[in-house]
Amino acid sequence: MNKTIRRAAVFTLFLVFALLVRATWVQFYEGQALADDKDNRRRAIETYAEPLGDIVVAGESVTGSARTTTGDLAYKRTYQDGELYAAVTGYASQAYAPTQLEGIYQDLLNGTDPRLRSVLDTVTGRRADPGDVVTTIDPAVQKAGFEALGDTKGAAVAIDPETGKILGVVSTPSYDPSSLTDANTAGKAWKRLTGDADKPLTNRALRQPLPPGSTFKLVVAAAALEDGLYGSVDEATDSPDPYTLPGTVTPLSNENPNAPCENATIRTALRYSCNNVFGKMAVDLGQDEVRAMAEKFGFNDETQDVPVRAYPSVYPKGMDEAQTGLSGIGQFDVTATPLQMAMVSAAIANDGKLVSPHMVSRTTDAGGDVLQDYDKGADTQRIVSSSTAGQLRSAMRTVVEEGTGSNARIDGVTVGGKTGTAQHGENNSKTPYAWFTSYAESSTGQEVAVAVMVEQSDAARSEVSGNGLAAPVAKAMMEAALTG
Repeated sequence: MNKTIRRAAVFTLFLVFALLVRATWVQFYEGQALADDKDNRRRAIETYAEPLGDIVVAGESVTGSARTTTGDLAYKRTYQDGELYAAVTGYASQAYAPTQLEGIYQDLLNGTDPRLRSVLDTVTGRRADPGDVVTTIDPAVQKAGFEALGDTKGAAVAIDPETGKILGVVSTPSYDPSSLTDANTAGKAWKRLTGDADKPLTNRALRQPLPPGSTFKLVVAAAALEDGLYGSVDEATDSPDPYTLPGTVTPLSNENPNAPCENATIRTALRYSCNNVFGKMAVDLGQDEVRAMAEKFGFNDETQDVPVRAYPSVYPKGMDEAQTGLSGIGQFDVTATPLQMAMVSAAIANDGKLVSPHMVSRTTDAGGDVLQDYDKGADTQRIVSSSTAGQLRSAMRTVVEEGTGSNARIDGVTVGGKTGTAQHGENNSKTPYAWFTSYAESSTGQEVAVAVMVEQSDAARSEVSGNGLAAPVAKAMMEAALTG
């Protein structure tokens, strides 16, 4: 054979061999990555080739699927009461990555979860019928919080303290997820929503930690009782008024200058929200002791899944004594989500035990068989002793019955709470945040814990308070939980 022809043949065979190796590599090693690529149109076509599974609230689907009339995507997602449940469901969009429960359970809802496949599905390669996500949300509680927050910018979370079930997750202003589902129209809605200064796509209930103000005093009080700094909520504290922050000439003033805050008991200090008491208490305990208690309640947890990943609430490190004093009243760099402050009240209401909060009860296959039961798997941790929890509940009742939380009173129901008004902006130049965290117990023993944060409202600055803006929202949600 001619030497040139032989070399050309060998080179050609080498190219064919290289092509076969590459094809094999792509098919068996890169195939799944290519199939899962967000830019792979075939994936979207497959996802929306059939109706999706549903997200269920109180036995009723709040999601659905509708047949499209144009394009190569056969179905699109639909929502019932979309704005009401947006903070729970998120959205499933033909154009954008899914969020919230839609994103977490994407494979279950589109039928690609391996747990859904039968033997026949495995053999034939057919996509399984999709499963459903059954939530813990109580529609009456959700609606009460949504309507009570109204046009304000804020959020609220309600939890069953005994089970950890999240009964309501509200974030306002909200948005209609249906506006993002159709690829043909989603772009315009996306531009409008992402350009909105009020950030309606932000889940303020779970993902916007802000200074919790005086609601954090419950954590400091719990640390003081558990540490033995004070024996009870009715023991006088060592709290001069005014109290000057260590190393400074700055007095820690109280909102009400006439309140009996000098050497006040914890009960009185919570009732009148005495800054001098809790600022000094945090300094006396030390930042490490306060942080340890805060972390028991859930602060600094970067893996708080409910199952949506909540942003961590923060109790900082490396503070000097003056900063530690400010942290004792929920200021400096302390931040919390409404979820976190609801967890504080829930643990106190549940005799000092915190049950893992969760807003999904179970997932099921198309036939209704349970794939995973989250209610049975909820972890329980003791945060404080039964004695400490009982004393704090008593002091919180005093806040509502005789103190700054009067707007949360409910006839025939035991209610305890703590107000908070957190400074906002340099030298408190912007409208403060209004907070309220609370628990309620009916005459039959049914309980609920609620935390509310109002970030912005139409109220005059002088009228911004936890009792004036946030407590009525909590009251509405607690009433709905106990009487709905």
